[in-house]
Amino acid sequence: MDVLHVILQIILGVTSLLLTLLILLHKGRGGGLSDMFGGGMSSGLSSSGVAERNLNRFTIILGVTWGVVIIALGLVMKFSGAGDS
Repeated sequence: MDVLHVILQIILGVTSLLLTLLILLHKGRGGGLSDMFGGGMSSGLSSSGVAERNLNRFTIILGVTWGVVIIALGLVMKFSGAGDS
């Protein structure tokens, strides 16, 4: 297996886990699953504006990185013949 292919798969796994955790850290906007699990009750304990903006920025950067890694992994698989069975 190609070294670049393995590195991209590891990066994809790590970014997927981190992205899932970061999305779960966001406060609920109401009316969804966050309210069902008690997110609506903790609205008085919301984080500061700066912390929320930084969390949003980090989530967006990680999401873009995740997408780029998926595209790169697809291109590596296509041009290396790894997708052929």
